[in-house]
Amino acid sequence: MIGAFFTTCQYRQILKSGNLDLKYEAAINYYENGDYYKAYPLLEELIAIYRGTSKAEKLFYYYAYCDYNLGDFYLANYRFKNFSKTYPNSEFAEECYFMAAYCHYRNSPKYSLDQTDTYSAINSLQLFVNRYPESKLADSCNVLVDKLRAKLERKFFEISNQYYHKRNYKAAIRSFENTLLDFPDTKYREEIMSFILKSNYELAKNSILAKKEKRFEDTIKSYVKFADSFPKSKFMKEAEAMYEDALKEKQKIENQKVLSNGL
Repeated sequence: MIGAFFTTCQYRQILKSGNLDLKYEAAINYYENGDYYKAYPLLEELIAIYRGTSKAEKLFYYYAYCDYNLGDFYLANYRFKNFSKTYPNSEFAEECYFMAAYCHYRNSPKYSLDQTDTYSAINSLQLFVNRYPESKLADSCNVLVDKLRAKLERKFFEISNQYYHKRNYKAAIRSFENTLLDFPDTKYREEIMSFILKSNYELAKNSILAKKEKRFEDTIKSYVKFADSFPKSKFMKEAEAMYEDALKEKQKIENQKVLSNGL
């Protein structure tokens, strides 16, 4: 009867109706049929009316999912989080706690943009796992965290790369080294270590005489670390050329010192 009524009555009549039971059934019907735009204002009105009653929990739950299904992940995050606080013993509390974190994940932008939401997502997903370690959703959280960390990894690699290509070699070395510290298992390790070597080499080549010796020593050390880690690297030929030149330049400086001391 209700279904037939919905097919013949205009939506505005339902909104204007004073029949709360009708509005409740209409809101649920619209939601469950995926018509979130129509369900939304009805749910919003009914939540205020039924607050504290047995119907409020379901209305609140659907309300949060309306925001999610309409693509407003910021507001959905707030609603899901609020649901889990308001109804901590609900059968939906765990799900909503996860969905609040998942909304942060959905808001995480591409790697080149600001990553505030990415950090929020990682933190929220880890909090979920800490709170529900036995949850069937824990594995999903770990997978999502790995994806988010891969995005951060890419961002930091690209930032370091930019320093190198702008010839800011000191900043590049520091940035690449920090990336290795933050992401020790990074898939970019070979490239990063190669760039650290190249940055040290270019920094040494373009330094004043007083700093050249120390910086060529750093180049040699970078080569040794790189060669030990990736002896068959596709970058090895270039690395060996820089290493050999660094050895020669360092030897020249040492010879000049000897001559100067002899004079």
